[in-house]
Amino acid sequence: MKGETRRPTSGKGSNKERELRVRFLQQVSNIPNGKSLNKCIQCGTCTGSCPVSYTMDITPREVIALYRAGDIESILSSRTIWICASCYACTVRCPQNIPVTDIIYMLKRMALEQEIFPKKFPVYALSRSFVSIANRYGRSYEPGLLILYYLRTNPINLIKMIPLFLKLVSRGRITLLPKKVRATKALSEILSEAQIMEMIVPVSDEYPY
Repeated sequence: MKGETRRPTSGKGSNKERELRVRFLQQVSNIPNGKSLNKCIQCGTCTGSCPVSYTMDITPREVIALYRAGDIESILSSRTIWICASCYACTVRCPQNIPVTDIIYMLKRMALEQEIFPKKFPVYALSRSFVSIANRYGRSYEPGLLILYYLRTNPINLIKMIPLFLKLVSRGRITLLPKKVRATKALSEILSEAQIMEMIVPVSDEYPY
């Protein structure tokens, strides 16, 4: 029921949950003021400030509660991290100055990395497709984005989009061929280096296991 914290699925003592927890804490250490996560008083201000909390299966408050309960896998499996509107209302109004929005962004990256996604909710496929296009061309390329997205979710819908695609092309609203930014290789190297830096940040002793 909405408003109640889910029970842990994998258990705080399981190997998988322990690995997820270590990775979670490593990435939280990368977020400015991320250590304030432990100061959460479960007041619910973040949930009350969120304009899309009514569509979430886990509220922002419950995200932190589940972390404390040792059930990070349920957080990654939820729709919540993909529904977040990135409005930062929760972060601005948090009395403990917890960067809730940045933590949710981090959880999206972690879900992609661990390949843990909500069932029948393909928003992650759009995110993965966009990242692939951006890494290759250094910018968005709409036809390629749609092709990758529908191939990963529902190829039949891709066929249905052909009439609209042709109409947009005929009116010059979309291009057939992608355009690359300069030094795409350098951009790719920067992104790869950023991922490596995330891996080597040590876990703070402040976080209990």
